[in-house]
Amino acid sequence: MDSVGEGFDELLAIACVRDRAAGMRWYETLLGRPADAMAGEEALWRIGADAWLVVDERPARAGACTVTIAVRGLDAMLERLAAAGVRPEHAERYANGVHHVTIADPDGNSVSLAEAPAGFAL
Repeated sequence: MDSVGEGFDELLAIACVRDRAAGMRWYETLLGRPADAMAGEEALWRIGADAWLVVDERPARAGACTVTIAVRGLDAMLERLAAAGVRPEHAERYANGVHHVTIADPDGNSVSLAEAPAGFAL
């Protein structure tokens, strides 16, 4: 993917947690797999070609992060998460057909999952 602006190449969204090990376990459940990489003490999950979700232990900032991830197969994902005890706090379908759910991690960070209808790009 070409950069959108001069010098911009990748996006790293950081979810700050109080306890790294507990945070990693929760995000492994959310994303359905272990971290793709470690950068020092940070756990990184590749979300797209040029996008990463990072979990980092920063207790002073824990619970203050908001991330939205565009997904495919949201209903199946929600079934998998429900089986693991993870349920959305909020769910809605916008007038344009986008299905949007918000889930809080154990530290209170807000993670939204959004699925666009076929033929519609977020």
